[in-house]
Amino acid sequence: MAANFDLSAMALQAVCPSNEILYDKLGMPSIMVKIPKLTYAQLGMGESTAVHPAFIINGSEVDAIYISKYQNIIQNSLAYSLPGCDPRAQITFDAAKTACEGKGDGWHLMTRMEWGLIVRWCQKNGVMPLGNNNYGKHSSEMVYKAIPTYGADDTHYACRVATGTGPLTWYHDQTPSGIADLCGNVWEWTGGVRTVYGELQVLANNNGADSAKSQSATSTVWMAIRASDGELIEPNGSGTTPGSVKMDWISSKLTYSTSKTNDTGSGSSTYSSCTFANIVCDSTIGDNAKLLLQNLGMLMYGSSAELFSSHQCYFDNTQAERLFSSGGGWNLSSSGLASFFGYNPRSRSDAYIGFRSAYVKLPTA
Repeated sequence: MAANFDLSAMALQAVCPSNEILYDKLGMPSIMVKIPKLTYAQLGMGESTAVHPAFIINGSEVDAIYISKYQNIIQNSLAYSLPGCDPRAQITFDAAKTACEGKGDGWHLMTRMEWGLIVRWCQKNGVMPLGNNNYGKHSSEMVYKAIPTYGADDTHYACRVATGTGPLTWYHDQTPSGIADLCGNVWEWTGGVRTVYGELQVLANNNGADSAKSQSATSTVWMAIRASDGELIEPNGSGTTPGSVKMDWISSKLTYSTSKTNDTGSGSSTYSSCTFANIVCDSTIGDNAKLLLQNLGMLMYGSSAELFSSHQCYFDNTQAERLFSSGGGWNLSSSGLASFFGYNPRSRSDAYIGFRSAYVKLPTA
C-alpha cells in the first residue's frame, strides 16, 4: 500500500508540482497544495522582508502551509481532501474543526489568516478564481459547468458540485496545481476570527492553526485589536473594549471604527452586506490595524477594486458571538474569493456550509 501511495505522489507531482499527498494518523491520504513561506515584499505589500503572519504560529515561523486542494469530505469522522466528491455540508463550526484536528498534530480547520494570504496572492498576481456561484456554474461563464452532486428539490439546477470538476478558471492560480473551489459551491467555515457584538476578535498571527489554542466561545485566547496600533488586547467580554476595532454599518457599507453607531440588519434580518471593495476604515483605525485587517482578507489592500467589485461580504454586529465562513455559495452570483459571511453562530448547520482542512508542521517549543 505504501508503495502505491508513493507512486501516486510521484504521478501527482509530475502534473501538479506544488501538490503533495499528506497522510493523517490513520495513514489515509489528502491532496494538499503547498504554499512556501512568503514575505510582505513577495506579496507586493511594500518592501518589508518580514513574513506574512499566516506563517507565524506560537511566535515562530513555519516554512510552509498546506491547504486542502479540495473542499473536504468526512470519512471515519475525519476530514479529507479528495477530487470528485460531494463536499461535506450540514456541519457546525465545532464539528468541522474536530474533523480536521482529529487527523493529528498540525491538522486544523483552515484559518481566516490563511484565507487572507490566498486573497492577497491572487490580487498580487492579477488572477481571481471563479467557481460555482450560480447553480452549477459561474455567473460569468455560460458554457463551463461542473458535475452536480446535490440539487434542490424545487429546481432543475445543480446546487453543490463534485470537488475539482470545474474548469481551470475555478482554481486559485488558474492551473491544475491550484486550490479548487475557493469561490462558491459551499461557504467554508474558517477559524481564528469572530465577532462579539460587532467587536472583531482574533487569535494572534496564525495561532488558530494550533489545536492547543482553544477557539471555544469562552476561550481566553481570543483577543481584540487595538485600533491605534494593531496590537492585540484583552477584550472586556461585552464587545465594548475601549479603543478596539469594531464593525459598524455606515452609509451602506462596512466601516471599521472604534465605536459602533449603527446596528446591522433591517426587518427580521440582523445582518447587512456590501462588496469587499467597498469596505472602509474611519480615521480611528491606524495603519498597523489596517494591515492586520488586510492580512485577514477582511479589508482590501491597494487599489484593485475591479477584482473584488462583486465579492459580497456579510456581517452581524448585534449578537453575542458570530463566526465566519468564506468564499460564497452556489446560489449567490456575488460570491467570490474575498466574500465572507459573519452572521452564523457556531451551531449553524446547513446544506450550503462546508469546510476545508489545512496542515502545518507545528514549531517545537
